[in-house]
Amino acid sequence: MLKIIISGLWKDKFARMGMIVLAVIYLAILFAPIIAPYSKDYSDRSLAYVPPSKIFTIDENGHFSKPYTYNYVRKFDENNFNVYNIDRSQKHYLKFFSTGEDGKFHLVTVDKGGKLFLLGTDINGRDVFSRILFGGRISMTIGFLALFVLFPIGMLYGGISGYFGGKIDTIMMRIAEGIMSIPSFYLLIILASILPAGMTSVQRFLLIVVILALIGWAGFARVVRGMVLSIKNQEYVQAAKSIGASDLRIILKHILPQTTSFIIVAITLSIPSYILSESGLSFLGLGIQQPDASWGNMLKEAQIFSNIIYRPWLLTPGFLIFLAVLSFNLVGDTVRDILDPKSKD
Repeated sequence: MLKIIISGLWKDKFARMGMIVLAVIYLAILFAPIIAPYSKDYSDRSLAYVPPSKIFTIDENGHFSKPYTYNYVRKFDENNFNVYNIDRSQKHYLKFFSTGEDGKFHLVTVDKGGKLFLLGTDINGRDVFSRILFGGRISMTIGFLALFVLFPIGMLYGGISGYFGGKIDTIMMRIAEGIMSIPSFYLLIILASILPAGMTSVQRFLLIVVILALIGWAGFARVVRGMVLSIKNQEYVQAAKSIGASDLRIILKHILPQTTSFIIVAITLSIPSYILSESGLSFLGLGIQQPDASWGNMLKEAQIFSNIIYRPWLLTPGFLIFLAVLSFNLVGDTVRDILDPKSKD
């Protein structure tokens, strides 16, 4: 089945583009300490809101040169607004596969005394490009971690409910419907706002994952229950009962594996919602807290109108959220078409 899915995804041009985009993002965040020019803790408040560094490959005489950049010099205009001008008094050459200021190996750095900000800096003088790479580790993994909690609960709960039926099914489904009726995003806001102030971002991150999973399992369990109702009357299930197999074994070994195609589709289509949930909470200041980075709390700085106009590089996390969610949806829709051709009609 996996080979069929991969082959089908690669044949579809939109799904192929989505897979390539996601592969690039995940490889970038995996090797973030090497690709990022600076560490995740780097900060220089004297360089607040520095524009992206300009990289030159042609010198002033029109000849090709080793890539170099210039530092920016900060000045203040009549409105006490930061203005950065390029300081052309000294070139700073880029170095590849070398040791940076932090003493660690990086893909690209710059000569001593030079500053390289590929996507500019934020209000605290932190390199936006480096923070995007490290912040992506949280934003792009929260969906998978939530699914590890959500899917086992939903599968087992829905499987038991559909298999036994009767009063057990009625009671279990009423509980699930009660959970589904809870407005999840508002509940997340309430829970996140009452979390202890002393919690670390790692603890807060794990708690958000658990909260998201405990809210989302009910809808998934309901669909699994509907599938189990039709599967449990199949001949191979009746044969397993006749040889004395236990109910739990029948559910785990014979019924739930038949829901694999739905589970694969549900996973690919569920991850974007968790990415958006984490980003929304962090944007509102209720998720991952500064100075730790996530794409949501990085985007919060772009809500200031002047930043949107004069510092558009701060919108980059929002563009990446859009790109990641779109890519997951393209892949998920194609997987659904491959496993259920009738869905195209």
